[in-house]
Amino acid sequence: MKPFLLLRSPACRLASLACLFGAIGLAPALAAAGEWPQILGPDRNGIAQDERIAERWPVRRAQGGPADGPPVKWQREVGSGLAGMAVAGGKALLFHRIGDEELAEAMDPSTGQVIWTARFPTRYVPTYTADDGPRCVPLIHGGRVYLYGARRGLHCVRLDDGKVLWSRDLFKDYVSAAEEGFFGAGSSPLVEGGKLLVNLGGGRAGAGIVALDLDTGNTIWKATGEEASYSSPIAATIGGRRQAIFVTRYHVVSIDPKTGDVLWRIRFGARGPTVNAANPLVLDGHVFVSASYGVGALYADVRQAQPKTVWKSDDVMSSQYTTCVRSNGLLYGVDGRHDVPPAALRCIEPSQGRVIWSEDNYGKASLILADGKLIILKTDGQLLLARATDAGYRPLATAQVLSSDTHALPALAGGLLYVRDQRALKCLDLSGKSE
Repeated sequence: MKPFLLLRSPACRLASLACLFGAIGLAPALAAAGEWPQILGPDRNGIAQDERIAERWPVRRAQGGPADGPPVKWQREVGSGLAGMAVAGGKALLFHRIGDEELAEAMDPSTGQVIWTARFPTRYVPTYTADDGPRCVPLIHGGRVYLYGARRGLHCVRLDDGKVLWSRDLFKDYVSAAEEGFFGAGSSPLVEGGKLLVNLGGGRAGAGIVALDLDTGNTIWKATGEEASYSSPIAATIGGRRQAIFVTRYHVVSIDPKTGDVLWRIRFGARGPTVNAANPLVLDGHVFVSASYGVGALYADVRQAQPKTVWKSDDVMSSQYTTCVRSNGLLYGVDGRHDVPPAALRCIEPSQGRVIWSEDNYGKASLILADGKLIILKTDGQLLLARATDAGYRPLATAQVLSSDTHALPALAGGLLYVRDQRALKCLDLSGKSE
């Protein structure tokens, strides 16, 4: 790939980070072991069930002195965008923008060699951020890749060769200029019940949430007058009923994926310059949601037709965009904002709304849980490994792996961690096998 110049304002980059983050729930697994086919992994919850990773990273001697950290298997330049990677079917999917095109590139996970490229013209012009690329993690399902662009262009391509099967301009079809949103489309679609469900935000057209046919892209149903958020939907079975759960601009909404009927709705969010970006979590018939900007966290019993709020607080886990990960009944996440520090890494007990421990002044980060450990990618490009334990913050290893701010979600598949910033995509070996 030829080098190219990317112009961005560091101050503006922050605004669009909310578009990517989150997804915790009980969605059906779409992947074999060692795959990461969608936002936050096989079950959309940031948990890599079958991964085994090293406890320490090797110390390597390099020019200029010692350097530690996981080995870099390969790296490459990237265009604009905040979309994390998806990995499945022997391919690693990068979604980014170069010039006036959004590009999906399928690469060999072992070498980074490009296998195919699919190109889509884009007219997206950012207003609150300098980054003009796509925000949504690709979704790999059934031998296809579903790609949701910054201006609500939705595309389906074949995983094996990148052939475009269909495209939709959902902005043109359903969204008005007044509903365009602050930072572009940032809610990754969900496959559920044989449909592609999109947190669209075309409320004036009755298309706050839409369901599309996986094979054709045709609209099957549209529902609600909800505005979109930057939170990605999840699916779960609650009370014996399959549900798709969305965090929208002002609500948490449960939808029957077969019909689009609203099953329940909880008020969540606030007017003004606020963002709902962390994704919902379903825990034992309860839903947990979190946001900053004075909104806070909410934990509600949703096993009955009428949800019941168990607790609500702005003092427990108020996450700007990081979706918590769950281990042994506890949640680990980042409380606070990147643009208004400080932010704290926290462990909480969700049923009681109780803080177990807090590592203050930690900074914003994204989390993956694997092999009983927290893989923590901070926005300054620092990668850390820590124990997932209620005994306090227990770091195991740390390394500076990126040279500029990063707001794209990391992905873990087959012992390889994919991280990207505004300049580069790196594939890091966390398995310890290369030592």
